[in-house]
Amino acid sequence: MDQLGNLGPLAPLAGSWEGDQGLDISFNHALGKVAETPYKERTTFAPFGPVENGKQILYGLDYRTAAWRAEEDEPFHTEVGYWLWDADAGQVMRCFMVPRGTVVIAGGEASPDSRCFAMRAVIGSEVFGILSNPHLDRTARTVEYLVTITVLDDDTYSYEEDTVLAMDFMDDLLHHTDRNTLRRAADRSGP
Repeated sequence: MDQLGNLGPLAPLAGSWEGDQGLDISFNHALGKVAETPYKERTTFAPFGPVENGKQILYGLDYRTAAWRAEEDEPFHTEVGYWLWDADAGQVMRCFMVPRGTVVIAGGEASPDSRCFAMRAVIGSEVFGILSNPHLDRTARTVEYLVTITVLDDDTYSYEEDTVLAMDFMDDLLHHTDRNTLRRAADRSGP
């Protein structure tokens, strides 16, 4: 079986993607309130594997993503990480880091032919958990992360993310949400 055939539900994502329909809803420090920010995005997924952890065998996608506000040249958000498929366990996983100092390992169940799947992480969990640097832990702690991926066709996929934050100046939890629809692009060397 070729490498893409071992990626289960992640196989359709291999390649380069671009989307300009992004919407970020989060606290905007410059405005002092929750605001909507449209964005464009570029993501690359490079297949790899197998990775052997004893009896566990994983296949995955090495990924890089960057997002830009419509009027800016420099990305306001970047991520690096891995999306993993464990066929025996029927699990998809997303392991990533953002340069603000947060690391997330999210996971969920899927079948090899799933076209829609979700991955979740919760602070304090020793599996599928979240870590932050000391400053963010005090001021903007991520307490839960959920992403749902929907492969619409061979050249289009969408996602919806909900990053739940405990902000030091807010009484209630803040749901920082992002969503976008991406289309397959000409292969590039990276975001």
